[in-house]
Amino acid sequence: MNYKLLLLATVTLLFVACGQKATTEKTAENETIENGVEVLYFHGKQRCVTCNAIERLTREVIEENFAKEVKNGTIVFHVIDISQPENEAIADKYEVAFSSLFVTKWINGVSIKTNMTDFAFSYAKNQPEAFKKGLKEKLDEVLN
Repeated sequence: MNYKLLLLATVTLLFVACGQKATTEKTAENETIENGVEVLYFHGKQRCVTCNAIERLTREVIEENFAKEVKNGTIVFHVIDISQPENEAIADKYEVAFSSLFVTKWINGVSIKTNMTDFAFSYAKNQPEAFKKGLKEKLDEVLN
């Protein structure tokens, strides 16, 4: 099957499954950091309850546990709307076509990506405390 056709079918299915009203979001800059941790939450124009929970809980974990690291630039959090043309390059870089969560550790400009999408969709909606605990543990791990 043609890759682009499969991608289009997947995106269409996701939009149908996540048929909530679109929300206005800030877009992330498509730049990388030299050293530190980047948390990237990718989403499409339309989002479901779980998609919104992933973003909200991720923001809570970072604000509640890593305020110092955010302030000094060790951790950055980007919410990226993949339906926006300016975000196409970063979506391609991470090979995302639907809502996804990544924790990326940068060491001297080299990235080590952890795809946490399956984890996020498994816990964010129905087990938010387990989601927050697991994300905090991952961030603690990559900071050390």
